[in-house]
Amino acid sequence: MCRNIRPLFNFEPPASDTEVLDAARQYVRKISGFSKPSAANEAVFEDAVLAIAAVSRDLLAGLTTTAAPKDRDVEAAKRRARFERRMAARA
Repeated sequence: MCRNIRPLFNFEPPASDTEVLDAARQYVRKISGFSKPSAANEAVFEDAVLAIAAVSRDLLAGLTTTAAPKDRDVEAAKRRARFERRMAARA
């Protein structure tokens, strides 16, 4: 599950609210153990997602770097290459 959480800092264009919310949702899923919460837990689950997304946005806005922004397509290609190497090693 954690492999689905991607770094969001230092990309051009910056991470969208949707990306931050998706990462927060994945984090809450991981620590709660629920991929989909029950009706009884849904409200607290969604509150946690929104709280973590807000903190994540604050974190991303406050971070600084001198490194050049990364390109999303290049980083995606690197992830695909790592995946293909892992799959080839299993064969």
